[in-house]
Parts: sequence; structure tokens; C-alpha cells
Amino acid sequence: MDELKIGTLVGADRYGNKYYENNEYFHGRNRWVEYSDDAYLDYDASQIPAEWHSWMHYTTDIPPTVKPPVQHRWMIEHTPNYTGSHLQYVPYSTTREKVQKWDQTVPQLEAKKYKYFTN
Repeated sequence: MDELKIGTLVGADRYGNKYYENNEYFHGRNRWVEYSDDAYLDYDASQIPAEWHSWMHYTTDIPPTVKPPVQHRWMIEHTPNYTGSHLQYVPYSTTREKVQKWDQTVPQLEAKKYKYFTN
């Protein structure tokens, strides 16, 4: 990720991300990911699936290439965070607008004529 590193390829996920390790580096800096070419410079940490996330964050030392995770029926497919892209989720609004824009096609009411008192 934006710096030159040398390490051993541990594995790759189904999205094309490649995971590396070099234990000669400091702990916490010895595991890294090279995102797929699809991401280019628009990569995000949410593009790492859960099975590799646990290895990257030192929850386990066994990568999913050695011990694949158990797939349960209730598990859903991993999706990255699309915030800030055209694929983001935008909920529809159920409230009225606080300020209504002026519509010139609607006839306007005439202003009331006031009598001003003069001395």
C-alpha cells in the first residue's frame, strides 16, 4: 500500500487482493495487503473479507489458506463499504421539506391593502 515492501505471498482472496507477510518487520507492520487492480488508488479497508480481516489484525496466526473458515447458511456475501460512491445507500425521505420552493404556476394571493394612519 503505497510503500515498497518485500515479503512472502500468504494467499489471495476471491476479490483479487493479495496478502503478504514478512516477520523481519516490526510487529503490526509485518502483514499487509495489496488490493486488486480494480481498486487502483481508490482502496478501502472494508474491501478485505472477514476471514482475511482476522489474520490481518492478528486475531489468528493461521491464514484462511491453511484453515478455511466454516461457511454457515446464515452468512451473507461480503460487500465493501460504498459510502462516497455512486453505489452508496441513500434512504428516501418520509418527511416534508422544511422550506418549500416557489412554484410560479400556482396563482398567488393578492396582498391585502392596509390603510395607514397619517397625521
